[in-house]
Amino acid sequence: MRIGQSADLLVVAPATADILAKAAHGLASDLLTNTLLTARCPVVFAPAMHTEMWEHPATQANVATLRARGAIVIEPAVGRLTGADTGKGRLPDPAAIFEVCRNVLKGVTPDLAGRRVVVSAGGTREAIDPVRFIGNRSSGMQGYALARVAAARGASVTLVAANVSLPDPAGVDVVRVESALQLREAVLASAVDADVVVMAAAVADFRPVAASRSKIKKTGDEPEAIHLTKNPDILAELGERRRAGVTSPTVIAGFAAETDDVLANGQAKMARKGCDLLVVNQVGENLAFGTPDNAATVLVAGGEPVEIPRGPKDDLAGVVWDLIAARLV
Repeated sequence: MRIGQSADLLVVAPATADILAKAAHGLASDLLTNTLLTARCPVVFAPAMHTEMWEHPATQANVATLRARGAIVIEPAVGRLTGADTGKGRLPDPAAIFEVCRNVLKGVTPDLAGRRVVVSAGGTREAIDPVRFIGNRSSGMQGYALARVAAARGASVTLVAANVSLPDPAGVDVVRVESALQLREAVLASAVDADVVVMAAAVADFRPVAASRSKIKKTGDEPEAIHLTKNPDILAELGERRRAGVTSPTVIAGFAAETDDVLANGQAKMARKGCDLLVVNQVGENLAFGTPDNAATVLVAGGEPVEIPRGPKDDLAGVVWDLIAARLV
């Protein structure tokens, strides 16, 4: 009994279908379930089981019960299970579970429980030929932090990742894309029943009109001209759809990476995009891209700008979700 009474955090990993059922129904048949009943601290469950067991209505009902009581039930990972089976049900990576636990210990509460959120991350690549592409320096770290913190706060998260080489955050469904057109398709499909969309990806403004099917060879002294066409503006499209009467998502947030006249450019961008929040940050050498820290000004529709001092990207993500959660009430 004293184990649960004195704990600061209780983590069940792996959490089987049996344990989830016992915890949901308050059974106390062994040391673990007795500890769960006596715990008054945050509880994190990291499920691991076969896909069919995870998707069974009984398991889903037990998960909903536990989440309603304030427990954090991480979505299982997708991957190899036992034998030849693959699918959703794999235990999340230990490092990802640790990140969820760290956020919980920092005082993160499940205020996004029951909410569906979509986060885009990374940088798109627009093919020139099979070897070369037009891209940018975005690492996806800030988008992954946003997804990770949202999951720790109880949200069901879809992360649309463009060319990111980071481990999947625990409890997050990851959709991998490469180009701006692929990212647009994935975001709009996921946004149909989402409460929130956060566009943190760095999307290329232009793409080649046509990509060569074979590697472009160097001929003569002058390179061949590459003709470009505009990519769709996904953030503005989400705003236009809502103005046209589409009810989802409730909150739309975007990011603006600027090098000069940061605030003025951000304000102009927010006016064009029609979003609820715009996170404006300065980028450049050792700033934002590929760094573990970030600083930003969040422009809020109908409110005053919010300054976020330089700090870990998870901390910036926490402030952004605070502002979003306040608009979901």
